[in-house]
Amino acid sequence: MVTRLTPDDASFLELESSSSPVHIGSLAIADNTSGALTYENLVDIVSQRLCLVPRYRQKVRQVPFGLARPVWVDDADFDVSYHIRRSALPNPGTDEQLFELVARLSSRPLDTSRPLWEIYLVEGLSDNRVAIFTKSHSALVDGADALEIGHVILDASRQPQELADDLWMPMDGPTESALAMTAVAELLTNPGQGMEFLRRTAGGVGETARTVERSLSRFVSALHTATRATPSSPLNTDISHHRRFAAARTNLADYRKIRARFGCTINDAILTVLTGALRNWLFSRGEPITESSTVRALVPMSVYVSESAADQSSEVSSFLVDLPVGEPNPVIRLSHVSHANAAHGRQRRGVRARTLVRLSGFAPASLHAMSVRSAFEYAERAFNLMITNAPGPQSPMFIAGARMLEMYPVSPLLKNQALSIGLTSYDGSVFYGFHADRDAMADVDLISTMLYESLEELLDACA
Repeated sequence: MVTRLTPDDASFLELESSSSPVHIGSLAIADNTSGALTYENLVDIVSQRLCLVPRYRQKVRQVPFGLARPVWVDDADFDVSYHIRRSALPNPGTDEQLFELVARLSSRPLDTSRPLWEIYLVEGLSDNRVAIFTKSHSALVDGADALEIGHVILDASRQPQELADDLWMPMDGPTESALAMTAVAELLTNPGQGMEFLRRTAGGVGETARTVERSLSRFVSALHTATRATPSSPLNTDISHHRRFAAARTNLADYRKIRARFGCTINDAILTVLTGALRNWLFSRGEPITESSTVRALVPMSVYVSESAADQSSEVSSFLVDLPVGEPNPVIRLSHVSHANAAHGRQRRGVRARTLVRLSGFAPASLHAMSVRSAFEYAERAFNLMITNAPGPQSPMFIAGARMLEMYPVSPLLKNQALSIGLTSYDGSVFYGFHADRDAMADVDLISTMLYESLEELLDACA
């Protein structure tokens, strides 16, 4: 089936550069003591469930002369083994070695001549563990009609759910002349398409996709920042195409304790803990900090599930919040964050999306993708960093029979953003993924270490 890319999908392809690949990453670590999760079993699971994410067997095809946005077409030469790859660490591999590998893999852009995704099975981890790292282009995952591959390969039990055999056959793609004729017909019947084509040819690649986004960005940024300038920060700088990755694992019970003590939300507690970590990191760099110093974060993740079983819809909301890194008292920091979140909750603008929970109900990877898409609606330099937060199930999940122990988001870096933070709650824990530019953030490990200190500081205040 041939489907034209939406304006958002096309903009992600056009805006991507070698230093800013915009694929969504996810790192899962599983207990493979039983040896159930092998490369062959992973290929079987993915192959069986590709029918649930049909776009993962499609590639992007350009329209001649740029007459219209590209189209999705079936990949006649689709080879699942090309997309599912095998890697290994020197046994016994450490978490640090795994994170270094993830950083290198996330640095590499996806091959745009093929379906825009990859999965890596990483063996050799200590304690009989294996890791699965997935990469899916942001143009591929919209959270509504197209889900992230990690959404459907997990099961709620050790025994993988069986699906009917998928007898997929690729459809023949259109000829170059057919693509051109269809585009010309659209130009003649749709004036808006004609204006888009004129802007694209006159203003260069990417200008059309950003025209509407920039006007929205100016309005949204003005609404949420009340004309205040974005704080100066070492988090905003030119970035390279090399990456670093660090992670932290904390107990969800700790945030519940903070919520019960101070009457805030768990999200308030999480943002306050991150604020304390960023404060200490800035001090470690010798950055000048006053009591009024802030770091502006884009927080594009709030999920609301409809009570109607027939309409399992969700909403992804984006807002800017100034994290009070200059405030030395953790309780007052929490108060500031809680107040700011409550205020934004009353003027939240959302993007509707249908979360199709086909197998397990585990949706964080798809929701993180929706968050990143939402972030692109904001103007450049409107914020210092992006923080995405997606809830996960509080019961064990399994990959080809192996129990998943940890799940870390790997959110892409936006232009001039040296750090992106993603977090997911799962099975009683909150997992943080710190994805950073290799040159600008050589000390990203410090932030993960200081996060534990910040959490302990807030827990002490509970006493």
